[in-house]
Amino acid sequence: MMIFVFVLYSVLVGFLSNSYVLIQRAPQCLAFLVPIFLLINLFTSCLFLKTRNKRLKICFHGTVLLVSFYISVIASVAFHIFLAINTLPDNYMTLIWSMVLCYCVNFIIFWNGIICVYLTSQQLGIKIRVVGIICGMIPIANLIALFFIIKTTAGECLFEIKKERINANRFDQSICSTKYPILLVHGVFFRDTQYFNYWGRIPQELEMNGATVFYGNHSSAASIADSAAEIKTRIAEVLSETGAEKVNIIAHSKGGLDCRYAIANLGVGEQVASLTTINTPHRGCLFADYLLTQFSPKIKNRVANTYNAALRKFGDSNPDFLAAVQDLTNASCQQMFAEMPTPQGIYCQSVGSVLTKATGGKFPLNLSYHLVKHYSSKNDGLVSEQSFKWGENYILLRSQEKRGISHGDMIDLNRQNFKGFDVREFYVQLVSDLKNKGL
Repeated sequence: MMIFVFVLYSVLVGFLSNSYVLIQRAPQCLAFLVPIFLLINLFTSCLFLKTRNKRLKICFHGTVLLVSFYISVIASVAFHIFLAINTLPDNYMTLIWSMVLCYCVNFIIFWNGIICVYLTSQQLGIKIRVVGIICGMIPIANLIALFFIIKTTAGECLFEIKKERINANRFDQSICSTKYPILLVHGVFFRDTQYFNYWGRIPQELEMNGATVFYGNHSSAASIADSAAEIKTRIAEVLSETGAEKVNIIAHSKGGLDCRYAIANLGVGEQVASLTTINTPHRGCLFADYLLTQFSPKIKNRVANTYNAALRKFGDSNPDFLAAVQDLTNASCQQMFAEMPTPQGIYCQSVGSVLTKATGGKFPLNLSYHLVKHYSSKNDGLVSEQSFKWGENYILLRSQEKRGISHGDMIDLNRQNFKGFDVREFYVQLVSDLKNKGL
């Protein structure tokens, strides 16, 4: 369908751009050319894309217009070379007015399309947007940049349409409607907020497939013991609100250690049906050791005080940067690992992932990747592969692409689609498995 729409609109835009000779000979044709032009600019997505997602509709609309513009420009250059050969030097005004009409039509099509995709695409990112702006006034370079913009947004539209169809086909099955609600527990240096979801598009995908989702709502930076106490309180709140007897916890990074501590030392084991840790440093994070040993106390305290002051403004009552980092060191985690055995009666599993090259991770993981690799080889940009494994089931994820899967990719932090790993579908299948286990 998408290819058909691209071809149809490219033909229409190419025809409209080069229709001056036709208009000159038969002005009455404007009666249908103008409505077609308006229809192209206003209603592309409404006619061909069946979705309730307004963002996706607008992105698809812009992509179709940009494809049409791209092909129209190439066709128009060839057409006007042919027209020049047949009109010059005797009828140069026909050539000039044809070029003016062509420019105006393509100008409107282009800006309509580029504004639509720049405002709505989640996959373009800052880099491609900036390159597009810089190359916009450079001949040839602008077409190359536009090609990558179209490739990105077309891939995004195709991917999201397929996901909508998959979810629609299994909607009645509610494959994520687990017996117990899902509690998502974030890692260190982040907070659960209504303005930026730590878990990206994952919660919405789970809810679309029947899951009941809650968030940890604990502090961004605190010792494991303090965070565990907050999670204990949060579990009690979720159980009171839902009437459920237990929760299924999915915890990322330090959140996994916080939950293990709450189960082992704070008596919440009877309220937990399952604990799934995602890229959790069960045996320590060597990057934490590096931060604490390579910087002077003065610098560490300055960074900690700046961070703590900033996080108080975002809702943390008593953030403690250094306590959080200290609890993630190799020695601290190794000691906790020995003191907190896998609990009985709770389904426990762990998930990890690895980057294959630094550029696969966004800042600052692209920088920390080499540091962690120096000490422990394979890692996700922050935590080494040897540190992930815990529980009765362990899943190590690798992507088919050279980039690998980073610490941030595992929570859809950058809302990025890439080949070889669909993070949203991974969580759907993860929760579906919990449902199948009667949890």
